[in-house]
Amino acid sequence: MLTTLRIKNLALVADLTLELQPGCNVVTGETGAGKSIIIGALNLVLGERADRTLIRSGSDACSVEAVFDVCALLARKPERRAPSRHVSADDDQLAETVLGAPALKTYLDENGLEPCNDNQLVLKRTFTSAGTNLQFVNGSPTTLNVLATIGEWLVDIHGPHDHQSLLHPAKQLAILDAFGGLENERGAFGDLVHRRAVLETEKSALIVDEKSYAQQLDLLRFQVKEIESARLHPDEEEQVTQEHNRASNAAKLLQLSQAALDLLSENENSLLTQAGVMGRTLQELQRVDAGASALTELHSQAAASFGELQAELSRYADKVDVDPARLAELEERLNLIQSLKRKYGATLAEIIAFGEDAGEKLQSLESRDAELARINAALAKLDGELSRAGKNLSAARRKVIPQLAKAAAKQLADLGFKQSKFDVEITTPFVGDEVTSLKPNESHPDGSGLTSSPTIRSTGFDEIEFQFSPNLGEPPKPLRAIASSGEMARVMLALKTVLAAQDEIPVLIFDEVDANIGGETANAVGEKMKQIAAKRQVLCITHLPQVAAPADAHYVVTKQVKDGRTISEITLLDRKSRVTELARMLGGQSDAARKHAEAMLK
Repeated sequence: MLTTLRIKNLALVADLTLELQPGCNVVTGETGAGKSIIIGALNLVLGERADRTLIRSGSDACSVEAVFDVCALLARKPERRAPSRHVSADDDQLAETVLGAPALKTYLDENGLEPCNDNQLVLKRTFTSAGTNLQFVNGSPTTLNVLATIGEWLVDIHGPHDHQSLLHPAKQLAILDAFGGLENERGAFGDLVHRRAVLETEKSALIVDEKSYAQQLDLLRFQVKEIESARLHPDEEEQVTQEHNRASNAAKLLQLSQAALDLLSENENSLLTQAGVMGRTLQELQRVDAGASALTELHSQAAASFGELQAELSRYADKVDVDPARLAELEERLNLIQSLKRKYGATLAEIIAFGEDAGEKLQSLESRDAELARINAALAKLDGELSRAGKNLSAARRKVIPQLAKAAAKQLADLGFKQSKFDVEITTPFVGDEVTSLKPNESHPDGSGLTSSPTIRSTGFDEIEFQFSPNLGEPPKPLRAIASSGEMARVMLALKTVLAAQDEIPVLIFDEVDANIGGETANAVGEKMKQIAAKRQVLCITHLPQVAAPADAHYVVTKQVKDGRTISEITLLDRKSRVTELARMLGGQSDAARKHAEAMLK
């Protein structure tokens, strides 16, 4: 259950804390007092996108925090159920089932979130006027998606216009499956459809016209051959570049090395000749002065170095090869490398990787026929599974329909439709066992672009239509033919009551769903809210005293002016205050109104 809702700086709310009770909670107040802010805050903390204009004037940020007692959810098993709050009624996703969570504890662990302490789950949402959005679960930062997913398990919000979603067959089908507990079967069928779609995508990628197929083969073969024939090595370019440098400058290198040799030893004034003269002079010096032996030693070392330099220069000059043919080979190799880089990658490693990838694609194309045969065999097998699963799901739905119709009729009778009739029409637009006739991309032969047979939907083969007659003697008609929004709201409430026993969502919120009703019908709606609250926590925003009176807890929202600013406040009413508020809702504070209010609370 939702135990606490804290709101700061949202619209007219400066700082508000709402402590909710088990059972049925109602919120009343004058129009414009701020009742809708409570629903808006809940939507925000449950994952709805934020609107910065909602931040209270004069504040830079707002926050909403909701605390839930999740003792039951901590032991929850995996399930499948239909999407609700965050999927619009006309969205194709209504036709999809959503894989429910494993146990909440496991989900928190998998998403790196702190565990629940004392069975309390704390959701928090903050956003600023600068556009910063932050979400937290038990103090751990998280994504809006995670917040929304957790919100789907905790709360079902039904607004004043949500009954319009009942007009959509996809929503009706989701309600039927939820009532019958068929989400697993529906989900399994959806998985088969997804697997089939993946195979169809793979098949489409292989099926091309022959001209395009031949062009792809030619291109890939050319690319693979060009790269393979080059026999590239990842570090080759640097080595070839260095060798080309030497080869292209061979004549100059030979000239310079020979000039150096000439200076060393090739004439009478060479360094080695002069070094010999110097050596003899230093030896003469040493004979005269024994202390000059160090000079002789240094000369010997220098002479030895000159000798080593001469030998190295000779070897270097011998290696310099003035070979035009080799230079041409190196230039050709570098040109090839540059050409391949322009086509296939900035480095030799990238070119080699490109070639390997092209080789794999070529192999796949060359084995196209075998791959197509494999995919077609897999599709044939899946089609058989789809046919069986679809027929089984359809049969299960047909068994559930009378039960749903009976349960809905009972609830509708409690809501004032004493002579009404509720029914579900189901059609299964396929013949025989062949699912292959249900391929989604077949065009109608008349060129209209319509499918020649029903599309395979992830929800099964069936199409259903809720039908309703509010009056005795009138045949049931599709819900979309009902003009009265009050009637539609009561039909939705009846179905919510029926489904309350089927799902595990612990908190149901009704936002002014009692619009356009009154009198005995309003009394019935109030009792129905109380009945739902026997198994779920209910929070109801209402203008009707008949709906507010049966509640276990009654809150009133008021507008106050403090320090020149208007703020909204909420107060839990005691019995005396409830009488006053119910009297106001009945039309005033006369003795008659107060007596009527007293009677409603008995």
